[in-house]
Amino acid sequence: MYTPFDINEAVAQRRDYVEEGLRSGSPVAGIRYEHGLLLLTVRRTQRKVYEIYDRQMFSAIGRQSDIENLRLSAIQTAHQEGFERSPDDVTLHRLVGFTLSPTIKRAFGDPMYMPIVIRAIFAELGRTSDHDCFYTLNYDGEFRSLKSAAVIAGSSEAEELMLDSIGVIEQGLSSKEAAHIALKAWIIGMREALKVRTREIDIDKDLPNPLRKLDDLEEEKALLQEELKTGSVEIGLLERRSNKEPCFRLFSEEEAASIAHDFL
Repeated sequence: MYTPFDINEAVAQRRDYVEEGLRSGSPVAGIRYEHGLLLLTVRRTQRKVYEIYDRQMFSAIGRQSDIENLRLSAIQTAHQEGFERSPDDVTLHRLVGFTLSPTIKRAFGDPMYMPIVIRAIFAELGRTSDHDCFYTLNYDGEFRSLKSAAVIAGSSEAEELMLDSIGVIEQGLSSKEAAHIALKAWIIGMREALKVRTREIDIDKDLPNPLRKLDDLEEEKALLQEELKTGSVEIGLLERRSNKEPCFRLFSEEEAASIAHDFL
């Protein structure tokens, strides 16, 4: 028979297990710009930014199988809603709040199941810019709705630093300007993850380390250069087009490389 102490200890152990799996994940930053919404990350192997439905896109960090299962579940639910009701009924409020969040919360709280190792970010293009929004979804089922910017990273400390870096989003940003802000936030989130890692592991000082003592700008360049040796910048857009349906697209490799090059 479980006591309250046993339950609290089990929850704490599950939380530690999931957070350990998320810690080294590549952060994702979402920014609203003049004509839509943007998600930016640095991917290593698998693609990380996906379209969910006509006006929604998604990215996540965590266990790859869990990310793929959540993505497929979101796509299936969105298309079923659109078919049975109408495309206008496919909203992140319904998708995250009534379908995905309860499933993740149930998996996290039930000791008979493995918790889902994931932290996800969703973007939704509204009919007008006032209705654009982001949602973040945590491994325990908790979710948040945000307007101008949202981030996910391997720790809450990294997320706070990223949001501080983004600050207040100005009106009239171009997609390129928004990408620069997002990449700056990504660097800060990744730097925090590396700092945590170096505190936990005794690193030989003779080994290459992107966090060697440099000024902030040089440190950011060194970190990005190190990450781009095995990864590449990935940027997804939801674009609002006059007299046309909204459009999801990924920056081309050349466009994404140009954004990264501006920091190097």
